[in-house]
Amino acid sequence: MTPTLTPPPETETRPVAGERCDRCSAAAKLRITLAGGDDLVFCGHHANKYAENLVKVAVDFSADSEFDWRGSELLASKN
Repeated sequence: MTPTLTPPPETETRPVAGERCDRCSAAAKLRITLAGGDDLVFCGHHANKYAENLVKVAVDFSADSEFDWRGSELLASKN
């Protein structure tokens, strides 16, 4: 089993109001954490469009409470 770097739940940060998608500058709905500790944020459209690729590089994610990310099940089965 390969260990992953996952922040403790109390340090998990959801996209905040005013934060913008790294792809198109729409309102952010998803934040993924990369193995190196960096974060990327995406709008709902781009989060779902690139879900398969994002799952390959993400070690953790957090999403807006109203947003159902298609990659969440893929990432859970990866871990």
